[in-house]
Amino acid sequence: MKYFFRVNAISILYALMVFFPVELMVNVYRINRLTNWRIDTVNLLTGLMILIEITAGSLLIISFTKKWLGRRKANYWTIILWIPYFVLFLYIFASLFPITYGGDDPNPVTGLFIIGGLLAHPLYIFLLNLFVITADE
Repeated sequence: MKYFFRVNAISILYALMVFFPVELMVNVYRINRLTNWRIDTVNLLTGLMILIEITAGSLLIISFTKKWLGRRKANYWTIILWIPYFVLFLYIFASLFPITYGGDDPNPVTGLFIIGGLLAHPLYIFLLNLFVITADE
């Protein structure tokens, strides 16, 4: 039972790793409007935050996976388990902070980046799990 909760905790971390960049990309115009920063400044800071989050999040997840889950093949369940948590986070965020101002709608190209990221995320999870399972201690 303890392993079940740990796998779900790691899956929540994987969902958060894709949730934060998605929300940063979607809310560029809202951040611009609320902070009065220029769009290029917001885009630069968003890109930097995404790079920092991916780097730090990868290191954090690798250490948690080694410590909590060990070298089991069942770790690969996280490739699927992150999806319901991601949808739940999106629903909660959209319910709490709806877009009420039409100027805050994201650029249509943002959706293409999000689709690409969501398609690549399971491969990323697979590679992290593969690294943890095959790494020598």
